[in-house]
Amino acid sequence: MLALGAAFLHAGWNLLLARARDVQAATAVVLALSLVLFAPVAVVTWDVEWEVWPYALGSGVFELAYIALLAYAYTHAELSVVYPVARGLAPVFVLATTFGNVDGVAAAGVLLVALGVLLVRGVREPDRRALTLGLLLAGCIAAYTLFDNRGIEHADPFGYLELVVGVPGLAYLAWVWRRQGTSALRAEVGPATVLVALSSFGAYALVLLALERAAAAPVAAVRETSVVIAVALAAVVLRERVSRARLGGAALVAAGIALLSF
Repeated sequence: MLALGAAFLHAGWNLLLARARDVQAATAVVLALSLVLFAPVAVVTWDVEWEVWPYALGSGVFELAYIALLAYAYTHAELSVVYPVARGLAPVFVLATTFGNVDGVAAAGVLLVALGVLLVRGVREPDRRALTLGLLLAGCIAAYTLFDNRGIEHADPFGYLELVVGVPGLAYLAWVWRRQGTSALRAEVGPATVLVALSSFGAYALVLLALERAAAAPVAAVRETSVVIAVALAAVVLRERVSRARLGGAALVAAGIALLSF
């Protein structure tokens, strides 16, 4: 239930961000609010070793690229394509770094993700821009995941998150402020951005709680139902043209990720 709750929160905050009037300004505000929300927990649990810095800096570079790309993608492409492609291909890219250490279950997971992505992007009239943005986002997720996998060995989760999101978040906030001014940022401060910040914080906290009670593989598998949830919500809330094929593709992506988790 905790992992499923995290899936709903993750899909929900992406949906709220995608429907913002100014996605870039809203993203910058959400990052600033998230840093404030995380700060008290990070201070209380702070346990960071010096060895963490190479990994935190490496992760931060790709986090910044991810933040900028996500805001751009939700401004210029449909969430129901970008989200499942990004979430589905990221673990495939991570798996590729194992240099052939792939068993039958993982191979089946890759095939399901690939078929799901094909259905999500469309066969007759493929959305190439959304697919490209999803691919780039997946690459960023995979890259910072690899850094995080080592970095978290040298820091507590909340302190580490504050490091890898804090600097990129402030950099992105400064860029949006310089480009659009204070008025654009102020206009996006409201219940929606506060809810997105709380949801992103809550999703992360629920995953941590779930990992304390269950093995990582089933937690990850259940959490990735967010792929299907996000696509379904995009149809209902954002009025995106989500066909049965796209929804089915999202389900295949989620199933593929679940196999990769095991």
